[in-house]
Amino acid sequence: MPRSFDPAATRPLRRLGKMTVAEFMRTCWQRRPRVLRQVLAETHDLISPQRLFALAADPSVHSRLVTASDGRWRMRSGPIARLPALSRARWTVLVHSVEQHELAAAQLLARFRFLPDARLDDVMVSYASDRGGVGPHVDSYDVFLLQLRGRRRWRISRQRELQLVPDLPLRILRRFRPSSEAVLGPGDMLYLPPGVAHEGVAVGGDCVTCSIGFRAPPWRALIEPCVEQIVARPVREEQRYRDPELRATRRPAALPSPLAERAWRELRRALAPTRNDATAALLAVLTEPAPHVTFAAPASRLTLRTFAAALRLRELQPAAATRLMYFGSQFAINGEVFSCRADGGRRLLHRLADRRAGTPREWLGADESARRAVLAALYDWHCSGWLHIGPTP
Repeated sequence: MPRSFDPAATRPLRRLGKMTVAEFMRTCWQRRPRVLRQVLAETHDLISPQRLFALAADPSVHSRLVTASDGRWRMRSGPIARLPALSRARWTVLVHSVEQHELAAAQLLARFRFLPDARLDDVMVSYASDRGGVGPHVDSYDVFLLQLRGRRRWRISRQRELQLVPDLPLRILRRFRPSSEAVLGPGDMLYLPPGVAHEGVAVGGDCVTCSIGFRAPPWRALIEPCVEQIVARPVREEQRYRDPELRATRRPAALPSPLAERAWRELRRALAPTRNDATAALLAVLTEPAPHVTFAAPASRLTLRTFAAALRLRELQPAAATRLMYFGSQFAINGEVFSCRADGGRRLLHRLADRRAGTPREWLGADESARRAVLAALYDWHCSGWLHIGPTP
């Protein structure tokens, strides 16, 4: 993906069709579905079907092919080297995390940053032939379904019965009773909160739909990896269990009381972390890249001195797959947490995360102590391929 990313040209949306973002958040977000007409213009230019097909054939990209014929559903995971004929009905190809491979998709995602990055899942783009779809189903996340090309009919249900058809490769509802429907054309968008049963079917061919997903995981799925993070902290030698006063025993199968008591104290400490421990663990979990994501180190490695000089002249840009978040003095990047006590250094990191760019003007405007506080960390992340030096202006 091209590295040049212009935050000024991708400011968060203020309106969703006729509705302001503030009104949408107050009345619809996490509450009810909403059809939003003509949210974005010129959507057909975001990605061509040919480019989408090329991504589906790429082994490094997560993709799926779903077909339905004779009442039977089939799904094949990518890479998809050969697709069905465009004239054949009832097939869909889905490409995940398109924002990591296409600049236009990354810029589209930036328009939705009126929502926190902590909720972001990915941008998925699908191409469907006539009557193509993935069946009636329920998503476990908030999603904006933006129509890019062609038309798609969406049917929505208020049903609470969510039993699935058994022995299928897809999570398709056994019974689907729609209560409303709408046909979306290019620029139209449907918002769905988690747990709403719905079905989208292409009306005619050349149907391209973009799904901008925001994760809403169960608390257990979020907290369990945080507990693992806290428990897995490095252990100093003096924190290990020691029993220098242990004496020979005639009851070897009995659990020693000192061991049981110490284990109880350590368990309580692990399960009652400090606020800083909990925040750091949450930041690490939320910024951890997906398992299939890889980063390419720079082709030619700069020295620390050369890197510092480059920051005075060129923009610092996160890689497309890099996740950045912060909370107070703690800054997280791709599962790694860095604590910065210097106020100026924190401001530099916060701007980098919020704008997904660090400018020479910001770097030169910071005092020397602020630059020193973050330079080594920025350089390490650059050498890992997490941050790139932009082109010369």
